[in-house]
Amino acid sequence: MKHDSAGCSKEIVLQTQGQSQKIRAAVFEQGNLMEVFEEVVGSTHLVGNIYRGRVENVLPGMQAAFVDIGLDKNAFLYVGDAVATRFEEDERVSPADSVRIEHVLKPRQELLVQVIKEPVGSKGARISVNLTLPGRYVVLLPQVSYVGVSRKIQDNDERARLRALADEAKPEGMGVIVRTLAEGIDGEEIAEDIAQLVAIWRALQPKIPHVSVPGIVHRDVDLISRLVRDWIDQDVGKITVDQDEVAIILRKALQNIEHPAAKHIHVISSEDLFVRFGVNDEIRKALRPRVWLKSGGYLVIQQTEALIVIDVNTGKYVGQRSLEETVVHTNLEAAREIARQLRMRNLGGIIIIDFIDMTTKEDQEQVIEVLEMACSRDKTKSQVLGLTQLGLVEMTRKKVGQTLAVRYTSPCPTCDGSGRL
Repeated sequence: MKHDSAGCSKEIVLQTQGQSQKIRAAVFEQGNLMEVFEEVVGSTHLVGNIYRGRVENVLPGMQAAFVDIGLDKNAFLYVGDAVATRFEEDERVSPADSVRIEHVLKPRQELLVQVIKEPVGSKGARISVNLTLPGRYVVLLPQVSYVGVSRKIQDNDERARLRALADEAKPEGMGVIVRTLAEGIDGEEIAEDIAQLVAIWRALQPKIPHVSVPGIVHRDVDLISRLVRDWIDQDVGKITVDQDEVAIILRKALQNIEHPAAKHIHVISSEDLFVRFGVNDEIRKALRPRVWLKSGGYLVIQQTEALIVIDVNTGKYVGQRSLEETVVHTNLEAAREIARQLRMRNLGGIIIIDFIDMTTKEDQEQVIEVLEMACSRDKTKSQVLGLTQLGLVEMTRKKVGQTLAVRYTSPCPTCDGSGRL
């Protein structure tokens, strides 16, 4: 579903009414649906929450531990997340090769930890002892002295400016990572963001010893606040909501950060917004393995236990001039759609793409370049690694949260999980 986005490159649709008791958000770019989020009213979004936990068991063979933080399933603590982070320039240095879990943790030990990945399927939440507090322009690292800048900001002068501003504004002994949203933002706003996060951290300190083990110390903000913090960037030109109360909250939050979208919040209270904007139809399409391209070609997307496989086919598209032109046109269209499908389906891990065979190296490079460009707009980190000897494109995308299929379907009891309902 493509709809008129009134000239803005990004639009957010926020639905808070309905029988499902869910707050649902959809992100459109150039009129195309790119991402969908939802949160059950009153439920707990776990990533970012800080807990006091107790080590239940240490597993030297897996170099990990299970920690009781008060959830249904024990959380998983990998050795690399069980020791203090070290940074060299803008890279996090993993200590996993030089440290053993049994030398760091022992059963019944109490820890202050933060959830870094939601539970998925049978796996519990993943946690870390390295705590962070995300703001709009920076992430505060309260336990480590360090200043870093998002790698998505590529201009060297801008990186140096932001690093200097953050270094000047941060307290001694604390660290800051400057987020992509900070590009072009003045020093006063960055300093204010850091000050707010430092205040939150200092307010937490006296509470921590009084929280029972296991127990929650700090809860991350709700979906609407996270949208403002993480998703409403400079490209967002329009927000549509279904309740006046939500519009008032958003306007106030956006006016506080002087965002122009504060003047472009529209309320449509009489309709189901996810039906009106075609979001539900797009979700249904994204739950099928086959995705049709506008040209008549199609993708087949299959998720296995180990990786995601994507096959590109010309389908009904026969081109006009030559076979090579038909192949390249289909592959270029497929590259853009693959990036969109990965975001919308929230697929992560190892991804193998079988583009239609191309005869020239220039055509191959062009397709990979378009794929990289399309993936660069994704907030979730991804990396295109290039062609294998078999002519397959390898890439990775960080696993964050549950896939669209897990959120909207369940395994089929008849075929024991090879199909979904």
